Amino acid sequence: MLRQENNYAFIDGQNLYLGIRALGWHLDYRKFRRYLREKYGITSAYLFIGYVGANEPLYQKLERSDFILVFKPITLGTGGKIKGNIDADLVVKAMAELDHYNKALIISGDGDFYSLVGYLNAIGKLKAIIAPNQGGCSRLLREIAGGKMRFMTEFGSTVEYQQ
Repeated sequence: MLRQENNYAFIDGQNLYLGIRALGWHLDYRKFRRYLREKYGITSAYLFIGYVGANEPLYQKLERSDFILVFKPITLGTGGKIKGNIDADLVVKAMAELDHYNKALIISGDGDFYSLVGYLNAIGKLKAIIAPNQGGCSRLLREIAGGKMRFMTEFGSTVEYQQ
């Protein structure tokens, strides 16, 4: 286990879910949260997600797993597809909390976080970027993260394969 650090995770919930699902896997959130605590010294894990009332049991499970949920109202996109775009909310929270954490862990493969990652890296506040999978990860994000880019496929038993 790492020495006691005070690092925060900022998680793009939709990107994480869809990226893991694209691999045909199921994420054990309780194990994942423990992994974040032990491997990266994460004391607070903010999970940004669009709010859908029917998913209340899921939200309760995530909170019991020690995630801090940050909800955004959803909208309906093309064909009735649910959208809960949280990118700006995640960036604002990461910047608002800047003085409260040692380093930030960003969990997303979305290139929209390019500027945030670049800034955090420049001021020495970036712990790492974790993308759900390589195929869905922005090339720009990989470039700006440099050697701090990680992928969920590296985590072994944290992610459980489900057929």
